[in-house]
Amino acid sequence: MPDDTTSPVPTTPAIEVQNLVKSYAGFLAVNNVSFTVRRGEILGFLGPNGAGKSTTMRILTGYLPATSGAARVCGIPVATRPEEVKRLIGYMPENNPLPEDMRVSEYLHYRGRLKELPRRKLASRIAEVMELCDLGRERHRIIGKLSKGFRQRVGIAEAILSEPPVIIMDEPTIGLDPHQIQHVRDLIASLRGRMSVIISSHILPEIEVTCDRVLIINQGRIVTMGTPAELRRDIIGHSVYKLEVSCDVGQLGPALSVFEPTLKISVVSAPDADGFRTIYLTTDRDDPIGEQLMSKLAADDRFRLRGLSREHPTLEDVFLVATRRSRDIIDAKKQKKLKG
Repeated sequence: MPDDTTSPVPTTPAIEVQNLVKSYAGFLAVNNVSFTVRRGEILGFLGPNGAGKSTTMRILTGYLPATSGAARVCGIPVATRPEEVKRLIGYMPENNPLPEDMRVSEYLHYRGRLKELPRRKLASRIAEVMELCDLGRERHRIIGKLSKGFRQRVGIAEAILSEPPVIIMDEPTIGLDPHQIQHVRDLIASLRGRMSVIISSHILPEIEVTCDRVLIINQGRIVTMGTPAELRRDIIGHSVYKLEVSCDVGQLGPALSVFEPTLKISVVSAPDADGFRTIYLTTDRDDPIGEQLMSKLAADDRFRLRGLSREHPTLEDVFLVATRRSRDIIDAKKQKKLKG
């Protein structure tokens, strides 16, 4: 059993990351990343494939050493005391490897003993997590014969079994159907206030409704971080309009600026079979300007208008705009360096 003298101080953040760097043969997978996670908070960790999410999670869990920087879990440094940190974390990696020849109850009992749960508490705790994860009817089934959804539930049950203060889940809903995603989402939400959770997912609506804050990473760097509402306001703007139009996009920007200087083009789709594009416009103005904008564009023969509506931006919109901006900035810096 772990020594009580090494127990974390409850007032410290659940996770502290400072200037974290991980490089592979000169390639920066994680580039100077810093963030904190409060006790009982659920943090959504978003980014494109290869952005550095899984690498950061593996560093936090002690499975991968950082090149430089510091990471602490409940005040304990990961680099110098990894075994203590592992006792504080429930980790569910992507494509969670589970023993296919064990029964659900056998596996949870085995993992409980490895996690040093007292024998007198083990049976009752297994019963609790089985009820929480709705695994009661599957307790005697062999894991290899379970559906993808139930295998994910087994992985979550194992992660929370020892009631660690920190849970890290890498793509916990990948490959699940909508009903299974809903169950996993509710299960993660039920941990709020009891455990601190970092969840990585490409199911952005699930992140939006489940997480207290969202961190977006791209090409190893943090792009932005905040509550979903803060990110919508800071990244997208106060108002968003969805424009369906057939036109030369190069002519649209100047025309919009003449009508309203704060109007900006944020996302442009490829033209459809009829030549119409879906273009999202943002503006800092809160008052409705859609009717006047439609009249302006309809009167200009350069633009063939099919529709205009005011939108409520989603986390997916924020993600697309934020990652595109960061990519453009990084590409511009590379071009400048090459020219220099």
